[in-house]
Amino acid sequence: MTNNELQQRKNAATPRGVGVMCQFYAERALNAEIWDVENRRYIDFAAGIAVLNTGHRHPKLIAAIEQQLGKFTHTCYQVVPYAGYVELAERLNALTPGNHAKKTALFSTGAEAVENAIKVARAATGRSAVIAFAGGFHGRTMMGMALTGKVVPYKVGFGPFPGEVYHAPYPVELHGVSTEASLAALQTLFKADVDPKRVAAIILEPVQGEGGFYAAPPEFMQALRKICDEHGILLIVDEVQTGFARTGKMFAIEHAGVIPDLMTLAKSLAGGMPLAALVGRAEIMDAPLPGGLGGTYAGNPLAVASALAVLDVLHDEQLVERACVLGQRLKDKLNQLREVVPQIADVRGLGAMVAVEFAQPGSGAPDAEFTKLVQTRALAKGLILLTCGVHGNAIRFLFPLTIEDALMDEALAILADALLGK
Repeated sequence: MTNNELQQRKNAATPRGVGVMCQFYAERALNAEIWDVENRRYIDFAAGIAVLNTGHRHPKLIAAIEQQLGKFTHTCYQVVPYAGYVELAERLNALTPGNHAKKTALFSTGAEAVENAIKVARAATGRSAVIAFAGGFHGRTMMGMALTGKVVPYKVGFGPFPGEVYHAPYPVELHGVSTEASLAALQTLFKADVDPKRVAAIILEPVQGEGGFYAAPPEFMQALRKICDEHGILLIVDEVQTGFARTGKMFAIEHAGVIPDLMTLAKSLAGGMPLAALVGRAEIMDAPLPGGLGGTYAGNPLAVASALAVLDVLHDEQLVERACVLGQRLKDKLNQLREVVPQIADVRGLGAMVAVEFAQPGSGAPDAEFTKLVQTRALAKGLILLTCGVHGNAIRFLFPLTIEDALMDEALAILADALLGK
């Protein structure tokens, strides 16, 4: 079977709404490499959109899944519970920021975790309004889309969305939005659109993923914490993309020293298996009545086994520290290239959550065309890259944190050639 044959079958059998970047089809993968059905090799700097911090097919994850496979694959935790779910909840309660009592509920996707975070916040506060931020991404469900601050392609044609969702500007100094301006806009929102005493929660990504890898300044996160405390609002931190060592901390919110009330987790939690979590203050998590939370596949035992192995790998292989080393190597390379690639407007990132943003020389206008060109050149040379940003003018780097040094060097050489048009 060739890539072209599979592409024709895909076009006939699946809807265009499921956008697919690559036109080749995976046959096998290992750590940071993928081979297609025609045996071409690619270096994977997408990692399933930040799902594979521990790489493709890590042997410890495979062993854990195989062991669980020999026991049972599904009971539905809400019908017949199992120890793995409880153990993972205990470990996440201990691992996430704050020494207060916490509880964890498991789900299947990041969007589910976000939806349930809003449910819990409304149940705990008795309020209905929610504030999110421009450029944020929180999923493709109806509430997820309502919270998401990017119209194309996520919201086009799908409205109306759930009500009582408000948006404020996210602080991005590069684009003229300071911390002070963002906080002032939030206060204007309280005066013009919604009484803060009706706001159940403020939700945001500590580093925007789809929005462009912009990190919220620590002083902004600290100010949000004070605002939430002042008005009895819950602070929800969406760590679906930022979590599990990606930013050089186990969780990105640790860079700001802020303790959230609720945290949503997914992606690299289970190393490729579908699993998400909502972690929060025990008294808040206990607000919904029994049966109010859950899902048939939520906390699947195979995914839970994989997640427990992921937490071991993160610790044993020191991937938090590894993220800082790899991210710095990448940023150093990109900053060197700034001298000869005038389209590079910004190089930024925490740990290994790095992005390069492109603008047209002279005008400074976002350069989505050059961004796409770099991505296309890199893919032709065997390097998979993802774009991001409201204007589609940034490339984000999401390589596995377990990538070998030699392979990282090879990837950086390809990236340089793609930027230089070689």
